[in-house]
Amino acid sequence: MEIRDLLRLHGQEKLLRHYESLPADAQERLAVQLRAVDWSLLSLLGGENHTNPRGELAPLGALELAEIEKDRARYTEAGIEAIQAGKIAAVLLAGGQGTRLGWDKPKGTYNIGITRPLYIFECLIRNLQDVTDMAGRAIPLYIMTSDKNNADTVAFFEEHDYFGYGKENVRFFVQEMAPAVSFDGDLYLEAPDRLALSPNGNGGWFSSLERSGCLAEMRELGVEWLNAFAVDNVCQRICSPDFVGATLLSGSDCGAKVVSKAFPTEKLGVLCLEDGKPSIVEYYEMTDDMITLRDDRGELLYRFGVILNYLFKIESLVEISNRHLPVHMAEKKVPYIDEDGNFIKPTEPNGFKFESLILDMIHMMDACLAYEVVRETEFAPVKNATGVDSVESARELLKRNGVTL
Repeated sequence: MEIRDLLRLHGQEKLLRHYESLPADAQERLAVQLRAVDWSLLSLLGGENHTNPRGELAPLGALELAEIEKDRARYTEAGIEAIQAGKIAAVLLAGGQGTRLGWDKPKGTYNIGITRPLYIFECLIRNLQDVTDMAGRAIPLYIMTSDKNNADTVAFFEEHDYFGYGKENVRFFVQEMAPAVSFDGDLYLEAPDRLALSPNGNGGWFSSLERSGCLAEMRELGVEWLNAFAVDNVCQRICSPDFVGATLLSGSDCGAKVVSKAFPTEKLGVLCLEDGKPSIVEYYEMTDDMITLRDDRGELLYRFGVILNYLFKIESLVEISNRHLPVHMAEKKVPYIDEDGNFIKPTEPNGFKFESLILDMIHMMDACLAYEVVRETEFAPVKNATGVDSVESARELLKRNGVTL
């Protein structure tokens, strides 16, 4: 279909003004993006409620630290066996920039060291190497980047020789993008020949993995489980055998590492039940009762916060991907060019971005094992330059865990 007809079909005639004025090569660049747009997303516009309604929420317990300690040897043995059999792979979600840290490059390239260079990516690779050394076998590592940081991320790993992990054990794939639209449903341009696109949410990692061809490769390798984890937690353990073993032995579709909340109002999503199935309730969705409710031991009923470190069974991921994840519309500030070609950087939300969320992946599973870990040894998120969940706080925890900075 001609681009002009495509734009008219979907009510995007405003873009024709820019398209018609472009040279042929720029027209083709924009045409490639327009042909890739999932136009069904625009059907979500028009409703007053842009969030999917929640079902009936209830607390969900966890395999707690004391229980884990009793069976840690058994869990670890089962996990090592699965790793040695090649059934486990790791997926690092690393599509973001370090903007909030004052670092306009991939977040994983940020140097958290003090007396020596120590990069976020390096911390994660070292943590994974602890497991591969124990198991005596490399674990395939798939790194999800974005259009904006892929080249820099690949170059960084090349420059640092993959921190000794082995180039043959690492694959990169790029997260799919979704268009940003105005509140009236008009596609935004960030340049005359380029749509305003954004990553399709942290739930988009599996569809991106599948489309990249990496999933087919995993199946050829005999991989059955994926440990998906975020880039910004420098202390987290990846593919830890006890966690892997406990999840496999539980018979669950997935496992989630959790920490006990430090205080009731801590800004963590909490693993729970929703209409009888596993789910995650965000901290801003919780009522006062949910925040403060305690059990007969005096413990918070909703206390197990997720740290974005999950183990998923591939068969279950494929099954839910065939059913399609819900798509959420988030109000955002979207930089764009106006009809006269002027670049506008809004100070207030001016449109929607479309995102799928990992919490929906959890909710579509039949069962999820909540696996408690010690926050002082596994939870050091680097979200801010200073203060809570910052470079400063992460450095302190790294020091306590014996890491030389």
